[in-house]
Amino acid sequence: MRFALGLLAGAAITLAASGSASGAPLARPAASGTVSTLFAGSLLNYLEHDFGPSFAKTTGYGYRGFGGGSTELAAQIKGDVRQGDVFISASSAADNLLEGSAGGDWVSWYTTFASSPLMLAYDPDSSFGRQIARGKPWYEVIAEPGILVGRTDPKLDPKGILTVEAVEAAARKLHRRALTRALRSFPVYPETALVGRLQAGQLDAGFFYAVEASSANLVTVPLAPVYKYANYTLTILNRAANPAGAAALVRYLLNAQRKLTLKKNGLVTVTPRFSGRKSAVPTSLRTLVGASR
Repeated sequence: MRFALGLLAGAAITLAASGSASGAPLARPAASGTVSTLFAGSLLNYLEHDFGPSFAKTTGYGYRGFGGGSTELAAQIKGDVRQGDVFISASSAADNLLEGSAGGDWVSWYTTFASSPLMLAYDPDSSFGRQIARGKPWYEVIAEPGILVGRTDPKLDPKGILTVEAVEAAARKLHRRALTRALRSFPVYPETALVGRLQAGQLDAGFFYAVEASSANLVTVPLAPVYKYANYTLTILNRAANPAGAAALVRYLLNAQRKLTLKKNGLVTVTPRFSGRKSAVPTSLRTLVGASR
């Protein structure tokens, strides 16, 4: 009798582990391992303090992130200085650097998922900041002698490129050559250090995306009559150590329920704009990233 009961118990355990006797589908495997994400430094607060913890709690995967200038990160990936599963950039130009044999074949596809406008943030307690707060145009204030305006390096960060483009466009449109001269005097800092310098009073103003300003509670003014935006992209890197976890992270980031969280953090969701080889995208993600059209 005990032997028979033992057999029945063993059979029940086997069925529970492998599916029902009627051929019901197997349960999805449990999350395993940590997902490593290399991301544009402007997303630091959002990914590290909002998205990352939520992703880990909801899915069971571990989350590890590293932020920096997108172009700089692409160079580090290409040079095997940094390894990751997912790459999130502020510009598709960084993805392009990793495509094909010249780029180490790290990227076969990418898609856009959000955008964020470039703005001027300022210290409301500085004399220059008070001028902006009283309504003086930003393009007049940043050209004044003695003002300290921070920016990022165009060689390392897409925001640095957009900053140069925005200031030069304003100089042409408004016929203010002083803006171009002022731009050359603006100090350059790593993307992840710029927020802290403004908050510490070491800068009067700086160029930031809305997503950075929102998460850090910075006071901002639009760059009208010029408008520049970061267009964020994501991809799963080829030879990712945890491809299943990477796919789970992409699904979670693009989930419709995340739209409110993105908006709260100064990001605007956009219809995915896919580029690359559709066959390189995991089947379960193709519709989500716009690769099925």
